[in-house]
Amino acid sequence: MKLIVFFACVTLISSTVFFEISGENLKKPKILITILVRNKAHTLPYFLSYLEQLIYPKERIHLWIYSDNNFDDSIQILTLWLNNEGRKYHGVEANFDLESSGFEDEKGIAHWSPQRTLHVINLREKALNAGRNIWADFIWSNGLYSNFWAGMTDNFYYLRTEMYKPILFRETVGCLKVPMIHSAVLIDLRKHVSDNLTYDPRNINKHNCPTDDIITFAISANNSDIPLFICNDIYGYIMVPLEEEETITEDLQRLTNIKIEILSDNNNNLPLSTHLEQFVQYPTQDRLQVDKVYMINLLRRPEKRNRMNKIFKELGISTRTIDAIDGSKLSPADLKIMQMEIMPEYVDPYHNRPMTMGEVGCFLSHYIVWNKMVENNFSNIIVLEDDVRFEPFFNQKVNYILKELEDLQLEWDLIYLGRKKLTNNTEPSINGSKYLVQASYSYWTIGYILSASGAKKLIDAMPLKRLIPVDEYLPMLSDVHPRDDWKIHYPNRNLIILSAHPLLIYPMHYIGEEGYVSDTENSTLASHNEGIDELEREDL
Repeated sequence: MKLIVFFACVTLISSTVFFEISGENLKKPKILITILVRNKAHTLPYFLSYLEQLIYPKERIHLWIYSDNNFDDSIQILTLWLNNEGRKYHGVEANFDLESSGFEDEKGIAHWSPQRTLHVINLREKALNAGRNIWADFIWSNGLYSNFWAGMTDNFYYLRTEMYKPILFRETVGCLKVPMIHSAVLIDLRKHVSDNLTYDPRNINKHNCPTDDIITFAISANNSDIPLFICNDIYGYIMVPLEEEETITEDLQRLTNIKIEILSDNNNNLPLSTHLEQFVQYPTQDRLQVDKVYMINLLRRPEKRNRMNKIFKELGISTRTIDAIDGSKLSPADLKIMQMEIMPEYVDPYHNRPMTMGEVGCFLSHYIVWNKMVENNFSNIIVLEDDVRFEPFFNQKVNYILKELEDLQLEWDLIYLGRKKLTNNTEPSINGSKYLVQASYSYWTIGYILSASGAKKLIDAMPLKRLIPVDEYLPMLSDVHPRDDWKIHYPNRNLIILSAHPLLIYPMHYIGEEGYVSDTENSTLASHNEGIDELEREDL
């Protein structure tokens, strides 16, 4: 699961002009960034690397860092990073407690006991006062939770309102007033009224104020008529806090999900300071209980290959890269030489055009993988294309599917992990299965599991003699294709295709989105007649 970080701010003046007042050029505001750390060695290298790359003058940033009660390398990471980067900032106040290891009333790493809660309240209050003491213009308080409520009850707890979903899913975009914000908060300290802000419930004149830092902060703002705003542009990703029964292993899996989201959204931009690389731990790589995991990639798309390899490293998946057949380097004459023929009746149903050379290259790339499977006597493999994003807990979900196939003794040839369903009809569920349905007419070959029987059926149908795009070929062989006039070319349509439900992978980009590139659509046409004409001209 991921949480999107929105920008939360405490606005104390109606209009703030940061850089020019009365025509004078001023220095940028002085910011205090407060950081509380406990057992975050698995996230700190990335957090500190992003902090290091902030586009803001470091000489205008002061850091206030506190870390205690760790059983991991959090303090070692902070110390190393500060030794390399700390001198670049206006100042650093770092307080590290190497001796503490928890509180007496704690039941585990995710248990927020009364002692721990009071301790954090005191630290937040100290950080707020530190900003006041150094005359910071703004204080950026950074924590590890989701960071707003759209409603609050009379007892000062969470209330779901009609505003919540439109803000969360960014249906309503802007800086929106809400009753409670926390964790990732920017506070303007330049107004006298900011002195009324507090995290300590002992400073609130309300007998029923709960012992809670974020609720206390919201009450202190509301009591002083200080508006709280959530600005729902996306500023980053944070991890969901652990529940009491969860373990650090589950926390690491969440981090992996977030890192993969960042890799998908930012085209490989997952920064990591070189001096922190030693603290990053990756899972041991395996093949997800199949014989081989193949990834198909064009050599001229190294950026996609690099991104996928980074994701595989994060997920702990051992893969083999297949150099895709580049359709841009094929000609109709090449098809004739290779004794390949396009199905005469084929016309793209959406674009009313012949098959493209990019589609030919795509088909041949998958065909190579199918043959490798047969040649190596593999029982099952996973095939992935190079422009996909993975759903959270991808590895576990693949294992669930494979276990169901074994436990239920299902007969199957191919299982879509990602696809575009082209029909509106309800797909029959598999008796006894929680994760699989029978696949109707679908497009895309972005990811699938293939069995030995499936590979044999795909090859035995001799598709190179009556070629159609691969995402038309699969539903044709499973006899769910709507074009009856094409079926005469493939009399044995007994490929058993199931689909993960819900899907486990999706395209990284969709048509029309920024960053979308298609090497199948944007290529020359593979006209059968043009190929013959060109070959005959060469013979002459």
